Amino acid sequence: MSHGKAETVARRAITAREGAAQLGVSSRTIRRLKAEARGDFEARALQRRQLAAQLRNAGWSYKEIADELECSVGAVGALLHIARREGLLTKQSVKRAG
Repeated sequence: MSHGKAETVARRAITAREGAAQLGVSSRTIRRLKAEARGDFEARALQRRQLAAQLRNAGWSYKEIADELECSVGAVGALLHIARREGLLTKQSVKRAG
């Protein structure tokens, strides 16, 4: 059994289950070989939270942030919830967030 490392950090166009069916291997094999490295994922997630917090601190609405980040308003809420715990939001933006 090979314990290879992910070859690329590109996002998948098909699911692991679909790829496994095409190649005749398990979906776990596909996830292991194509998964983004944990450190890379965490760094990308932190950058996304920091950007959301910066935009919110600048007075942007949840909808404006969602449009900029190309995600849902609910996802912005989740990003900002974590950003608050990490101390990335100013007191003023925290009061307006509700």
